[in-house]
Amino acid sequence: MQIGIVGLPFSGKSTLFQTMTRTHLDEATLMKQQSNASMVKVPDSRVDTLAEHFNPKKKVYSSVEFVDVIGLKKGDRDSTQFTSAFLGSVKTNDALMHVVRMFDDPMYPHPEGSIDPARDIEILETEFLLSDLAMVENRIDKLRKQVQKVQDDKLKHELVILERFHEALENEQPLRTLEIDRQDAQLVKGFQFLTQKPMLVVLNLEEDRVGDSDAVVSEIRETFADRGISVDAFFGKIEMELAQMEEDEAEEFMKDYGIEESALTRIIRAAYQMLGLISFLTFGDDECRSWPLREGSTAPEAAGVIHSDLQDRFIRAEVVHFEDFVEYGSISACKESGHWRLEGKEYVVQDGDMLTIRHG
Repeated sequence: MQIGIVGLPFSGKSTLFQTMTRTHLDEATLMKQQSNASMVKVPDSRVDTLAEHFNPKKKVYSSVEFVDVIGLKKGDRDSTQFTSAFLGSVKTNDALMHVVRMFDDPMYPHPEGSIDPARDIEILETEFLLSDLAMVENRIDKLRKQVQKVQDDKLKHELVILERFHEALENEQPLRTLEIDRQDAQLVKGFQFLTQKPMLVVLNLEEDRVGDSDAVVSEIRETFADRGISVDAFFGKIEMELAQMEEDEAEEFMKDYGIEESALTRIIRAAYQMLGLISFLTFGDDECRSWPLREGSTAPEAAGVIHSDLQDRFIRAEVVHFEDFVEYGSISACKESGHWRLEGKEYVVQDGDMLTIRHG
């Protein structure tokens, strides 16, 4: 699962990527205009709690791959240029994180000449919408010709879906706002429509705006409430400093700024949820671990995330929810209180379930 980080030039998207992934990209690497990818651990205090109880040899967190998508360049007429290489790179991601600049820096003037987050969001949204509209129109033209020649129910159904998409795009409505069932979504999955991808807008604020960041985020959320866009904020300079500190030093630094939690921790969790993922937990003396799982997945599918053989040989899952484990203090106490249970193949796994897989 990949999340692509996009943004206009000098928005701070590479800063966010490097801070989030704890990597360093030198100037030469950045100038190559190529996408960079790295896996990021998803913070989960539940794993830490289990590790304190079971004292395992290791603890492992779920992870997500973030991609610093190939950058946008300035066009010949002082406007942003969306190249086919950029749009192609964006298409391959499962969800998108749009970094929007909200800071002044004379050394790196904003490519559009001023700070205007709503305008910058619209620029990218409009380009994605036009790209999707062109693709839909091309496909509809081909389908109509095919349907006239061959009476194929599958092609007819695809045409119905795309005509609905066309109407939405014509009305400047992103495809992510449309309700579509899983079967229809699978039928058009190959198109990789840009406005159908989940989108998280991340506002890159100056450090002196820590106090009013919530109000800024709320304003942008309200402006784009009908676009299916999530909004959050981070402070690029602060996060870069935090990433270079020891844990104790970082905590003191955040206290000085009145920050309860690193924005990156919150953003990583939001991105994880944006992909439609939950976490189930496994535990023991060897390892305490959180595993990523598609929301709505069954117990055998969760077993398959651990190992494909476990899904094939699945019999039952022993289930205790993390909150019950914390309340009662042990697996045996959960059993005695009726909060331990055996679940079969139809059981839908919930976020925070602690699973032990019984298999043949």
